[in-house]
Amino acid sequence: MQRKLLETLEEWKATRQRKPILIDGARQTGKTFLLQELFGKSFPNVLRVDFLETPTVAQAFADSLTPADIVSNIELITGKIFNPHTDLLILDEIGECERAVTSLKYFAEQAPYMYVAASGSNIGLLNTFPVGKVEQHYLRPLSFHEFLMAANEPALLRAFETQNNSSAAHTKLMEKLVDYYFVGGMPEAVNLWFQIQEQSILKRTQAVQQVHADLIAGYERDFGKYSGKVDANLIAAVFNAVPSQLSSVMDESVKRFKFKNVYERKSRYQELESGIAWLEKCRLILPNYPIEGRPRSPLAAYRKENKLKLFLFDTGLLNHMLGINYQEIKQQAFEYKGYIAENFVQQELVALGIDPTYSWQDARAEIEFILSDKEGHIIPLEVKSGRRTRARSLQSYVQKCGPVKTIKLTATRGSGPEERKHLVFPLYFTEHAVRTHITP
Repeated sequence: MQRKLLETLEEWKATRQRKPILIDGARQTGKTFLLQELFGKSFPNVLRVDFLETPTVAQAFADSLTPADIVSNIELITGKIFNPHTDLLILDEIGECERAVTSLKYFAEQAPYMYVAASGSNIGLLNTFPVGKVEQHYLRPLSFHEFLMAANEPALLRAFETQNNSSAAHTKLMEKLVDYYFVGGMPEAVNLWFQIQEQSILKRTQAVQQVHADLIAGYERDFGKYSGKVDANLIAAVFNAVPSQLSSVMDESVKRFKFKNVYERKSRYQELESGIAWLEKCRLILPNYPIEGRPRSPLAAYRKENKLKLFLFDTGLLNHMLGINYQEIKQQAFEYKGYIAENFVQQELVALGIDPTYSWQDARAEIEFILSDKEGHIIPLEVKSGRRTRARSLQSYVQKCGPVKTIKLTATRGSGPEERKHLVFPLYFTEHAVRTHITP
């Protein structure tokens, strides 16, 4: 299973002077596998310590934060020898040890020649952080591109990467997209889905559903363990409200998150803010901010914190929490498929580094996403799926805002290469649409 973030890690390794690199992300998104199994292959030796698995390793940081002393202590505790000039040191689940987090500052200042990689799933909850002393990246669930890489179908992967627009390619890629809607991008679920593909579809789906169930149970346990001063029940209530509110729309786009009836005796944003912020910091929900009127760059200047849409960080877990099975997703007439496609596009945008995202509202017209390109142009991106027909909203946006171009994502093969202004892409090419026309 390959991850595109590996390219960034290899670039980091190639620099002569480097800060420690920190991989942040929700639990079980594959951070350890990326660092140890994929990235670790390029080193003669890898020394990994896990503060969650082996809390006693924190003793290595107890008396001194000097890199040489820390390395010596880790060698004593693990019984393994480490060469600071050639080997990779992995500090896994570093958020469990505050002094280890602080030590990254000293690795950056005193040992920039060392290869120090840290990871954590609760980094956003830390009270202290060595700002400016680490190179930080986020590992999300597998994107659709990475899902195709895991499928081990070279011809199909090539069709995706070359943007093959043939009928045969479209059929196969749409089939894989529907699979992705169900499986999602959590590495364990993806690996199992392709590992047992010779078995019946019933057994495959049941196996993936069990993985999803275990993951959700794990996140729910984390609510109590890491909630701190935030009400764990409030966190759980918001988390469970996201799928239910997403699925409440049919032929329209996803609506703003409603605060009423999420948690007992609380009905305002200020009362739910701590739970929303906690989930966002742990990368379990993805915010989108609707902009009213004529949008301008920078979009962040026009957002209102108490007016937002919330998406789940993984489509597979989203469908599992709603009890939706594989066959329901496969049905073309499935009336709720629109919000699944919208959640998918949100995931793809975030995987490309566009976080948070923004949308547009004006009277009855709505555009699911608006993006700012490098020239500061605001580009509307409309998502169409299933039975939804939303051309009027895009027409309304064009009339009122006069964009230099528009992008529409649909279940069709899209427009031809000759089209330059009003572009139409199949949903599975979301990554290409954004990379080509927003962040070239």
